[in-house]
Amino acid sequence: MAAIAGHRIAAVTACVSGVAHTYMAAEKLEKLCHQEKWNIRIETQGALGIECELTEEDIRQAEVVLLITDIELAGVERFEQCRYVKCGINAFLRDPQKVMVAVRKLLSAPQHTQLILD
Repeated sequence: MAAIAGHRIAAVTACVSGVAHTYMAAEKLEKLCHQEKWNIRIETQGALGIECELTEEDIRQAEVVLLITDIELAGVERFEQCRYVKCGINAFLRDPQKVMVAVRKLLSAPQHTQLILD
């Protein structure tokens, strides 16, 4: 994670096969958050298992959590108390700006606010 002053975002990416889309989405998120000057920590749940697992501290410090997935995430209960945006991985890869707009809205929303995008 680059040390950039700004909002703190945590994310989990996962796809059905756990190969290409999981890592493509993580890379896209990294670039978008860098452009916004936001700090991001990304956990991937792919064919190799869980990589870069988010710590309790990462989750606690995150202003918004992104759940970019087409499958049931391992440890999803960790995010129950968070503001989060949930979006399918293919929808995110087709229109990442839709997710970024949702994140901006959630930054000023009450804690526990959850948005599910199609």
